[in-house]
Amino acid sequence: MTTDDMPMRPLGRTGEMVSAIGLGGWHLSLAHVSATLAERLVRRAVDSGVTFLDNCWDYNDGESERRMGRALRDGYRERVFLMTKVDGRSQQAAAKQLDESLKRLGTDHVDLVQHHEVLRFEDADRMMREDGAHAALVEARAAGKLRYIGFTGHKDPHVHLHTLDVARAAGVRFDTVQMPLNVMDAHFRSFERLVLPRLLADGIGVLGMKPLANGRILASNTVTATECLHYALDLPTSVVITGCDSDAILDQALDAARTFHPLGGEARAALLARTAAAAASGEFELFKTTSIYDGTASNPEWLGEEPERFTSTVQPT
Repeated sequence: MTTDDMPMRPLGRTGEMVSAIGLGGWHLSLAHVSATLAERLVRRAVDSGVTFLDNCWDYNDGESERRMGRALRDGYRERVFLMTKVDGRSQQAAAKQLDESLKRLGTDHVDLVQHHEVLRFEDADRMMREDGAHAALVEARAAGKLRYIGFTGHKDPHVHLHTLDVARAAGVRFDTVQMPLNVMDAHFRSFERLVLPRLLADGIGVLGMKPLANGRILASNTVTATECLHYALDLPTSVVITGCDSDAILDQALDAARTFHPLGGEARAALLARTAAAAASGEFELFKTTSIYDGTASNPEWLGEEPERFTSTVQPT
């Protein structure tokens, strides 16, 4: 696949254009993925036209960022739109994590930083406090360490809607929002149905993730990998981020981008009909129904210090 074959899409109202397929960072340092393979996958993706690269401060103890940073040497950094995420909810924690990410990635700035794993209703309130994480990202943007700000989450679309409401009340308008968008999400706690229209109305860049739910959707025996990727690409996304842990899986993603064309109403309805029963309980979207994908649940210290509690002068009786 050549760079000319890669569809490009606008990133919300930012004026940026990004590749329709983005390379996820988490898979780059799984146990079976060597550093050499990870660096090859990043460079092969970029050479094939992928411009959007995803990562996070907490992925595999920072190894995903380190590997991506090494791959982006020799002029590759200038060819990509680089995104990472921070878990901190306090200003101090978020600032520290961002600086660590920049060092690992070997760059003085990233194009996009997102508040990661906004899974709880209280996350938005902590982020938007005067001394919350968002203040750190705004300060970093002013210092030239980042260009755009967004948030991610995978648990419940109502948490996304609440976060957008809290941000609006604080006078904040996010540039991007990342969320699960796949052929099963349409049937269960659906980000597509509840959040996507709000993002489009507000001109916010839509970052789709988990198009195959880490391969779990394929275990339902209802759809193929290419059908999953085409369904996600058919939505009004800026980019569909997918993890690749082998050359074959990367080729699969690149081929899906090259062969994509709008599905049309009948083809889309057929995919939804085939997945409706399997999707109904969330069995194939465990990131919504369990905590096994919630890194911040297992590591609450990543979020930083809790806001100080109000101390009453009235003694209990």
